[in-house]
Amino acid sequence: MLTLKKSCLYSLTFAATALSAAAWAETSTPSALQYDDVFLLEFAAEPAPRPQSEQIVFVRNWMDRQTDRRRTRLWQMQHDGSQLQPLTPLEQNASQPVWSPDGSRLAYNADGQLHMYWADSGRSGQLSQLPSSPSNVSWSPDGEWLAFIMFTPEQRSAPVSLPGKPPGASWADAPIYIDSRQYRADGAGYLPAGYRHIYLMPADGGTPIQLTKGAYNHSGPLSWAPDGSALYFSANRREDEHKQPLNTEIYRLDLESQTVTQLTDRYGPDNNPRLSPNGEWIAFTGVDDRKLAHQNHGLYVMRRDGSGVRALTANLDQHISHFEWAPNGNGLFISYDDRGEGKIAYQPLQGDRRELTADFGGLAYSRPYSGGQFAVLDNERVVYTQASTQRPAELATVTLNGESQQLTHLNRDLLRKRTPGKVEEIWYASSVDNRDIHGWIIYPPNFDPSQKYPLILEIHGGPHTAYGPYFAMELQLMAAQGYVVLYTNPRGSTSYGEDFANLIHHNYPSHDYDDLMDGVDAVIAKGFINEDESFITGGSGGGVLTTWSIGHTDRFRAAAAINPVINWYSFVLNADMYNYFSQYWFPDLPWENPEHYLKHSPISYVGNVNTPTLLFTGEADHRTPISETEQYYQALQLRGVDTAMVRVPGASHALHTRPSNHMAKPAYVIYWFEKYRNKE
Repeated sequence: MLTLKKSCLYSLTFAATALSAAAWAETSTPSALQYDDVFLLEFAAEPAPRPQSEQIVFVRNWMDRQTDRRRTRLWQMQHDGSQLQPLTPLEQNASQPVWSPDGSRLAYNADGQLHMYWADSGRSGQLSQLPSSPSNVSWSPDGEWLAFIMFTPEQRSAPVSLPGKPPGASWADAPIYIDSRQYRADGAGYLPAGYRHIYLMPADGGTPIQLTKGAYNHSGPLSWAPDGSALYFSANRREDEHKQPLNTEIYRLDLESQTVTQLTDRYGPDNNPRLSPNGEWIAFTGVDDRKLAHQNHGLYVMRRDGSGVRALTANLDQHISHFEWAPNGNGLFISYDDRGEGKIAYQPLQGDRRELTADFGGLAYSRPYSGGQFAVLDNERVVYTQASTQRPAELATVTLNGESQQLTHLNRDLLRKRTPGKVEEIWYASSVDNRDIHGWIIYPPNFDPSQKYPLILEIHGGPHTAYGPYFAMELQLMAAQGYVVLYTNPRGSTSYGEDFANLIHHNYPSHDYDDLMDGVDAVIAKGFINEDESFITGGSGGGVLTTWSIGHTDRFRAAAAINPVINWYSFVLNADMYNYFSQYWFPDLPWENPEHYLKHSPISYVGNVNTPTLLFTGEADHRTPISETEQYYQALQLRGVDTAMVRVPGASHALHTRPSNHMAKPAYVIYWFEKYRNKE
């Protein structure tokens, strides 16, 4: 057993101190979820098995009611889930745990600095004094060095110096001169000048050494040569990278000479290089870029010098999200989404792929998006984030034989108090072309099929992403208010093959609207929906389809559009990822083909809208800027349609990152829908 610091011992009671006494006064019979239960949510992430040991370290995420923040802390346990205990103190935000090759030390990021935990003594301490937070930390094979990626600011002087300021005078802040192509990003705001570079630092502390230079951003993971002589990474090191935003390559960085050698060369992204255990092969993900809105990234291997490239997943029409080598080097464990479900499989270098589990995911606790994390325990097992419709991610193990075991139960306190709504899968035929469309229904607690219920259609964003059988606090909170909630994967969604995702390529929105309306009809046909009480909502791409829908039908009593795009012309020229959107989502630049942009813009159909509409957007959203919301609000006001706008101060596109905003979003949606319920 590892020795714990004294500061860790008292924090075993952190959940009790984080919650009000009133929240714990409710016991006995479980009841429906309440809005402030968002503060009770916890989930496991970033599993890090200790080499040559039966221990697993992971990140335990929890919600701090006092600071209104999601917090992170390292915990440890045995491979069977026993001896669960905290590793880092409560007041520290810790993440990104990475064990040394011999398992004696654990490097991790805490509050933006590198920290080290020594397993033998149980002591830990801060290792670095870095100007920016490091990422993609990787140990050298001999355990002597840490490589990582860090943003490096670039000093630029203002081109204009104003004369005449008297000593001690108080003038306005100086104008800010911007000439970089990527000058802002959602969640980060306006960006300082600089680039992400690779650094090296002694594992026992010291001064970081910058290894890469130039006006390029470098990305991880960083993979070491077996003898520690080189690092492998991916980057877009082209002078015209803004014209080729996805065209990354795999590179080798010689540590002694600091020479960078390009290993791949094709038009398209090549990412995530990982050397095999014997160092002979490099596995990576990539795709030949055809400028489609969605392109599945496959898994490839090549020799260490870049020769002999071979596709391992050419017969899998899905996007590889993560992979790791088996310790024996005979194959790789991979993850991908398939028809909404997160899957882990074993892909041998030679032979057939073997699916291990279909309950991978659970990290997107707000809405039912796919996405998870896993790590390899040994040649026969992986530890992964296990998804469920009834709770956020827990950790579990699965073997090559498909035998799984849940290790953590972080949400059992919530489930003892509350009963989430039952989630049921549904398939129905599209009226457009008879394609099978996939969805799920969330029933209110104590659902009675002989009664009539109001219906909410909740639409996912993206549009190239997928919902699935996952816990979704926002949707569950809506169901807890007595609504049946439907969520689906209309055409354009991922995990149903690349062709299905690209049915809306240069044609979005279009027949995805029909797929959604067919889903509403399929649920109404079940007989327990009050057809006069149908409502519609969705965020981001779901906000697009919400505003598009009410421009094409009056069937909904009210709508709630969350951070929508309503004008593609203005969106492309305001969004943070304008280089990507303009090249992959549209056939031409806005001024070259304004008719196309307006044809697919909800603002073009605002003259048809009669549906009372709520708009809800973060004021710091740089992905779908609030100016989109304001255009639609003012258009509806000009038309005399009942509308309201909710602006969330300081919030980015990821509205749920502050628990109070996570609570406010469904609360406002339900407030608006209740206002227009037919309660006679």
